[in-house]
Amino acid sequence: MSEEKITLESLALKKPLDKMTTKELRELCINKMPLIAGVSGMDKAAIIANVKEFLGIVEEEGSVSPYKDQIITIKGQIKTMREDKVKIEARKDRSLLRRKINKLKKRTRAMARAV
Repeated sequence: MSEEKITLESLALKKPLDKMTTKELRELCINKMPLIAGVSGMDKAAIIANVKEFLGIVEEEGSVSPYKDQIITIKGQIKTMREDKVKIEARKDRSLLRRKINKLKKRTRAMARAV
Protein backbone atom coordinates (compact mmCIF):
# COMPACT_ATOMS: atom_id res chain seq x y z
CA MET A 1 0.00 0.00 0.00
CA SER A 2 1.62 3.27 -1.12
CA GLU A 3 1.32 6.38 1.04
CA GLU A 4 0.41 9.48 -0.97
CA LYS A 5 0.87 12.96 0.42
CA ILE A 6 -2.55 14.59 0.63
CA THR A 7 -2.54 18.21 -0.53
CA LEU A 8 -5.26 20.82 -0.89
CA GLU A 9 -5.02 20.49 -4.69
CA SER A 10 -5.31 16.69 -4.59
CA LEU A 11 -8.61 16.98 -2.70
CA ALA A 12 -10.16 18.88 -5.65
CA LEU A 13 -12.56 20.84 -3.47
CA LYS A 14 -15.44 22.66 -5.14
CA LYS A 15 -15.38 25.50 -2.57
CA PRO A 16 -13.08 26.87 0.13
CA LEU A 17 -12.92 25.11 3.49
CA ASP A 18 -14.57 27.97 5.40
CA LYS A 19 -17.52 28.00 2.96
CA MET A 20 -18.19 24.27 3.39
CA THR A 21 -20.85 23.05 5.79
CA THR A 22 -19.96 21.03 8.87
CA LYS A 23 -21.50 17.94 7.29
CA GLU A 24 -19.38 18.37 4.13
CA LEU A 25 -16.24 18.86 6.21
CA ARG A 26 -16.94 15.71 8.24
CA GLU A 27 -17.49 13.66 5.07
CA LEU A 28 -14.25 15.04 3.61
CA CYS A 29 -12.27 14.07 6.72
CA ILE A 30 -13.82 10.62 7.01
CA ASN A 31 -13.42 9.76 3.32
CA LYS A 32 -10.12 11.40 2.39
CA MET A 33 -8.25 12.09 5.65
CA PRO A 34 -8.82 9.16 8.00
CA LEU A 35 -5.79 10.18 10.11
CA ILE A 36 -7.86 13.03 11.60
CA ALA A 37 -9.69 11.33 14.44
CA GLY A 38 -12.85 12.43 16.22
CA VAL A 39 -14.35 14.68 13.54
CA SER A 40 -17.87 13.48 14.26
CA GLY A 41 -17.74 15.24 17.64
CA MET A 42 -16.04 18.45 16.49
CA ASP A 43 -17.60 21.75 15.54
CA LYS A 44 -16.87 23.46 12.21
CA ALA A 45 -14.04 25.68 13.47
CA ALA A 46 -12.24 22.73 15.06
CA ILE A 47 -12.56 20.61 11.91
CA ILE A 48 -11.20 23.43 9.72
CA ALA A 49 -8.30 23.98 12.14
CA ASN A 50 -7.46 20.25 12.11
CA VAL A 51 -7.69 20.02 8.31
CA LYS A 52 -5.43 23.07 7.89
CA GLU A 53 -2.95 21.63 10.39
CA PHE A 54 -3.06 18.25 8.60
CA LEU A 55 -2.43 19.89 5.21
CA GLY A 56 0.25 22.20 6.63
CA ILE A 57 -1.65 25.41 5.88
CA VAL A 58 -0.46 28.29 8.07
CA GLU A 59 -3.16 30.77 9.03
CA GLU A 60 -2.16 34.42 8.80
CA GLU A 61 -2.98 36.61 11.79
CA GLY A 62 -4.01 39.63 9.70
CA SER A 63 -6.76 37.80 7.81
CA VAL A 64 -9.52 39.88 9.43
CA SER A 65 -11.09 42.41 7.10
CA PRO A 66 -9.60 45.90 7.43
CA TYR A 67 -13.17 47.21 7.15
CA LYS A 68 -14.41 45.24 10.19
CA ASP A 69 -15.33 48.35 12.22
CA GLN A 70 -17.24 49.86 9.29
CA ILE A 71 -19.04 46.58 8.68
CA ILE A 72 -20.11 46.40 12.33
CA THR A 73 -21.50 49.96 12.28
CA ILE A 74 -23.38 49.31 9.02
CA LYS A 75 -24.86 46.12 10.47
CA GLY A 76 -26.01 48.15 13.47
CA GLN A 77 -27.73 50.57 11.09
CA ILE A 78 -29.38 47.65 9.31
CA LYS A 79 -30.70 46.31 12.60
CA THR A 80 -32.27 49.65 13.56
CA MET A 81 -33.71 50.03 10.05
CA ARG A 82 -35.34 46.60 10.33
CA GLU A 83 -36.90 47.59 13.65
CA ASP A 84 -38.20 50.81 12.07
CA LYS A 85 -39.53 48.91 9.04
CA VAL A 86 -41.84 46.85 11.25
CA LYS A 87 -43.38 50.03 12.70
CA ILE A 88 -44.06 51.68 9.30
CA GLU A 89 -47.56 51.13 7.93
CA ALA A 90 -47.21 52.69 4.46
CA ARG A 91 -46.24 50.05 1.94
CA LYS A 92 -44.22 52.48 -0.18
CA ASP A 93 -42.12 53.62 2.78
CA ARG A 94 -41.50 50.00 3.85
CA SER A 95 -40.37 49.20 0.32
CA LEU A 96 -37.94 52.14 0.28
CA LEU A 97 -36.50 51.08 3.62
CA ARG A 98 -36.16 47.49 2.40
CA ARG A 99 -34.16 48.69 -0.63
CA LYS A 100 -31.87 50.78 1.60
CA ILE A 101 -31.28 47.73 3.81
CA ASN A 102 -30.42 45.61 0.77
CA LYS A 103 -27.93 48.24 -0.48
CA LEU A 104 -26.23 48.31 2.91
CA LYS A 105 -26.07 44.50 2.99
CA LYS A 106 -24.42 44.49 -0.45
CA ARG A 107 -21.91 47.06 0.76
CA THR A 108 -20.96 44.96 3.81
CA ARG A 109 -20.50 41.87 1.63
CA ALA A 110 -18.26 43.82 -0.76
CA MET A 111 -16.19 45.12 2.16
CA ALA A 112 -15.83 41.61 3.58
CA ARG A 113 -14.62 40.27 0.21
CA ALA A 114 -12.04 43.06 -0.18
CA VAL A 115 -9.50 41.36 2.08
